[in-house]
Amino acid sequence: MDAEKNYLTINKESWNNKTEVHLNSEFYDLKGFINGKSSLNEIELNLLGDVKGKSILHLQCHFGQDTISLSRLGALVTGVDLSDKAIEKARVLAKETKSDARFICCDIYDLPSHLNQEFDLVFTSYGTIGWLPDLDKWAKIISRFLKPNGKFVFAEFHPVVWMFDDDFENIKYNYFNSGAIVETEIGTYADKNADITQEYVMWNHGFSEVINSLIKNGLTLNSLDEFDYSPYNCFNKTIEIAPNKYRIKHLDNKIPMVYALTATKVN
Repeated sequence: MDAEKNYLTINKESWNNKTEVHLNSEFYDLKGFINGKSSLNEIELNLLGDVKGKSILHLQCHFGQDTISLSRLGALVTGVDLSDKAIEKARVLAKETKSDARFICCDIYDLPSHLNQEFDLVFTSYGTIGWLPDLDKWAKIISRFLKPNGKFVFAEFHPVVWMFDDDFENIKYNYFNSGAIVETEIGTYADKNADITQEYVMWNHGFSEVINSLIKNGLTLNSLDEFDYSPYNCFNKTIEIAPNKYRIKHLDNKIPMVYALTATKVN
C-alpha cells in the first residue's frame, strides 16, 4: 500500500487507535475538564479575545475539549475532525458538560460537502497542519468558511521542533516540505507507555509555506509570534520552567517551540 496516497485511511486509524488512551490519560485530565477546567492556553486565549456570541469553526478538534472550552466562553462552536471515534466521544462529552458545541466527522478538505456556513472565527491549534499534505487546500478551507473580515487564529508547534529526532539530539528531518514522512509510533504523546502501536503519515511545513498559502487565499496577516516554550509536556527530555511551560532541558531557550498567528479575510 502506498502510504502517502492512503494517508487519510492510515491517519484515521491512527487517531481512532489513540482516542481511548487519550481520554484516560493524565495529559488530557478529563475529570478536571468535566468539572469545569478549560483546555485552552494563554497563547490562543490572548489572540481569540472575547468570543462571547461569536461563531467559531474549530478545525481538527480531536475529541472536542477546546471546542467545548470555547463554547463555555459563550461562543457558538462547530468542531471538525477526521476520527469518527474522537467525534463520537466529543458528542458524548458535549452532552455530559451541557455544551451546545456541535461536531462534524470528515476530512477537513471535504468540509464543504458537509457544511454550508460562514463563521466569525476559524481556529486550529497544536499538532494540526502536520497531518495535511497541501496547505493551499487548507487555506482555501479557512477562507471559504470565514465571513468577510472574519479572523483566523492559529497556534502550532514551531517547524524547527520537527527537524529534530525524538530526543532532540540531532537534526533528522527537512525543515521544508520535502514529501510525506511515514513512521510507526509506539505509545502516544499523551501516554508514552501506552500499549498501542500505529503507523502515521505526516508532512513538515515551513513558515513561508504557511503564510503564503494564507495570503494567496485572501487573508491578511495581522500578527506572528514565536515562543521559546511549549504549553504541553508532549516531547521527550522536557523540563517545566513555569506552570504549563515546557522546554527541552538541554536546549533551554535556544530554539522556538511554538508560533501563533492571526489573519483576517479581506473580502
